[in-house]
Amino acid sequence: MAGEPLKVLDALDVAKTQWYHFTAIVIAGMGFFTDAYDLFCVSLVTKLLGRIYYHKQGSDKPGELPSNVAAAVNGVAFCGTLSGQLFFGWLGDKMGRKRVYGMTLMLMVICSVASGLSFSSSPTSVVATLCFFRFWLGFGIGGDYPLSATIMSEYANKRTRGAFIAAVFAMQGFGILAGGVVAIIVSAAFDAKYPAPSYQENPNASTVSQADYVWRIIVIFGAFPALLTYYWRMKMPETARYTALVAKNAKQAAADMSKVLQVELESEQDKIEEGKSKNDFGLFSKSFLRRHGLHLLGTTSTWFLLDIAFYSQNLFQKDIFTAIGWLPPAKTMNAIEEVFKIARAQTLIALCSTVPGYWFTVALIDIMGRFAIQLMGFLFMTVFMFALAIPYNHWTLPDHRIGFVVMYSLTFFFANFGPNATTFVVPAEIFPARLRSTCHGISAASGKAGAIIGAFGFQAAEKAFGVKKTLIILGVVNGLGALFTLLVPESKGKSLEEISGEAGEEVERETEARAESRRTMPV
Repeated sequence: MAGEPLKVLDALDVAKTQWYHFTAIVIAGMGFFTDAYDLFCVSLVTKLLGRIYYHKQGSDKPGELPSNVAAAVNGVAFCGTLSGQLFFGWLGDKMGRKRVYGMTLMLMVICSVASGLSFSSSPTSVVATLCFFRFWLGFGIGGDYPLSATIMSEYANKRTRGAFIAAVFAMQGFGILAGGVVAIIVSAAFDAKYPAPSYQENPNASTVSQADYVWRIIVIFGAFPALLTYYWRMKMPETARYTALVAKNAKQAAADMSKVLQVELESEQDKIEEGKSKNDFGLFSKSFLRRHGLHLLGTTSTWFLLDIAFYSQNLFQKDIFTAIGWLPPAKTMNAIEEVFKIARAQTLIALCSTVPGYWFTVALIDIMGRFAIQLMGFLFMTVFMFALAIPYNHWTLPDHRIGFVVMYSLTFFFANFGPNATTFVVPAEIFPARLRSTCHGISAASGKAGAIIGAFGFQAAEKAFGVKKTLIILGVVNGLGALFTLLVPESKGKSLEEISGEAGEEVERETEARAESRRTMPV
């Protein structure tokens, strides 16, 4: 591979957009639909869990999950996700993307169902089993991050690769939206069938016994989209880049891609043998540190900082909406009605800002480039967060609440038309094939470490400092994200082998020279 790329890889790079591209987006994207649904739907039902299992007789307000239990329910899936990203990311480079892909999906399906069937009716048993299965659900979800991103990047052509990977990730937006819609439908149906007074009218009657089915149905529903795609995941061939560059089987790679592209491709085993010794450095080698050390620091740090802010906002929307009065006080609603109103608020945010933000990235990432979108997103998130935080008392006044929601929505819009999408795309492009899944898993796990800080730390910060100071802290975090973005290289319009250096030393030198003329940040 010293002078020119393998023809099978070149054919993928220059291929026109075909049906198999859209098939791959849907197959990989439905995993992310399920990921987002499962991770975020629990934030819709935590208030209901508090009413059902932690009601105190004689209290003037509905039962709430204790702060440590709320943090565990919200955060335990992230702990599993972090572990799964590291483990399955490494396994995807060792065993192949396809072989591991089915394992993650079945784990997600089984644990989604098991989460909704959490044993017993006592608070301790239900929460313990819910947390146990949500950890393993997160473990499966974690594997989907590096595998879906890597598979899509290795199937895509170089002209529209960013849009294809971003489209897979954008299915998260539909997953969040679906979580809200399912919660609205289920809660509206149960509230109509089993009407109940508000808590202040009759505390005991405000939570009907059937409310226990509401949260279980919402949680279990996440299994179905994943189950529908299992067969098609198993039918996908292994990516040509893994087969040729990692497994060193050019003949099989050519045969697989001939079927996918519907053209005749010759195998070039001699080129594989030529390139064997040139790029076989490991993750902990000096060669990797020299070539990709700053890149890995850039992808891990930006994802880490983004997820602190992003997941703090997402998981605790309902608390912020209550604080500014956008949701009525809990005691003025019955248990199921509260689920409906929280779901309605979160669905509105998803519909107006989260989903459009993702698809703006899909449309523009191969025009503007990854770097520009990520830097712009972090900067706008910083601006809007400070604009919310500094005059916070102004936004809590009744006449200004709609303005608060609009500003809050804009931070989500620029998270998704910004670093939330690009931090997922870039690690799937800039590392060598034999380390691509591993490095993406490390980057994603760093992000989930940030999400854990957001999930566990936000409530503590809010109680210690108040909402205003907590929002200022999140603004500073976003500003640091913009700074660390300077370490991330631009990958727009290049082949994966050019970016990673697998195209050979001569091509690598030419690529670095061109990049240096366009960019001034460190690579």
